[in-house]
Amino acid sequence: MEYTILGSTDLKVSRIGLGAWQFSNTWGVTDYEKAKEILAKAFELGINLVDTAMIYGRGMSEQFIGKALKDLGVKRDDVVISTKIPGEFLAYNDVFKAVDRSLKRLQTDYIDLLQVHWPPCWHNHPTCEYMKALERLVVLGKVDYIGLSDFPVELAEAARYCLSRIDIEVLQIRYNLVERQAEKELIPYAEENDMSILAWSPLAKGAVLGKYTLEDIEKFQDVRSNDPLFKKENYEQIIELANLVKQMAEKYEKTPAQIALNWLIGYSDVIIPIPGAKNPQQVEDNAGAVGWRLNYDDWRLLDEASKKLRITYVTW
Repeated sequence: MEYTILGSTDLKVSRIGLGAWQFSNTWGVTDYEKAKEILAKAFELGINLVDTAMIYGRGMSEQFIGKALKDLGVKRDDVVISTKIPGEFLAYNDVFKAVDRSLKRLQTDYIDLLQVHWPPCWHNHPTCEYMKALERLVVLGKVDYIGLSDFPVELAEAARYCLSRIDIEVLQIRYNLVERQAEKELIPYAEENDMSILAWSPLAKGAVLGKYTLEDIEKFQDVRSNDPLFKKENYEQIIELANLVKQMAEKYEKTPAQIALNWLIGYSDVIIPIPGAKNPQQVEDNAGAVGWRLNYDDWRLLDEASKKLRITYVTW
């Protein structure tokens, strides 16, 4: 496993993390023993960054992680726990209440990285109110570092303005070979300000792997059924890119997932993909995306093929 430093901290994290959204009804890994196997494989392979959120399974994901760490005998200092607080929990007092419950579910005394999951779009909590609450949690020793998930640059700047003793260390964004809008503003902003990028959905929910036919996507009944990437007008284009990814996999004797993740890592040294996994084999797949690099010509070939896509989100 390769490691990097999180933001401007001295915290060493694996270059590939484990996203834990799958420990929920949304993705169907609701059996604790299966979740424990996934986490055990991640730790065995040197993945030490686990990213979850309070809303994943309404606490189920955090509960599974906390219990697994105890059952597997993992030392708390050997794992970096990242969790996220949703926008509707951002009233000043609610921030503390939510974090107290998160700590209990995770069975820990502190959270390594706490991120705001999304801005409080519908509840009108003032930015400085919740950012000051997060800063106070750092001062009190319950949170080590803070970050923002799904924030545009303008709101990230507003959030940072509210802080007096700490700074934002992480931006979590949707970023993959298909959806590259973050390259316009967010990734340059992170590079300029010594922040890490946690890339969620780095495999575009499997769209870039060439696993599904047009007939397959019509049968989806999970979160992908409403994802624009899996609508015919978009997926017909993505299939061509996915076929190129599969060709690269054969050339490098890697898997399509390893090719797609390695491409992201090659784009910038601040990017840390956090793919999910529904079984230990997928964890192994993801972990194998590091320790090697696509050569420049192949990286550019995927880059150019990706840029030809014209994805639309207006699908109804």
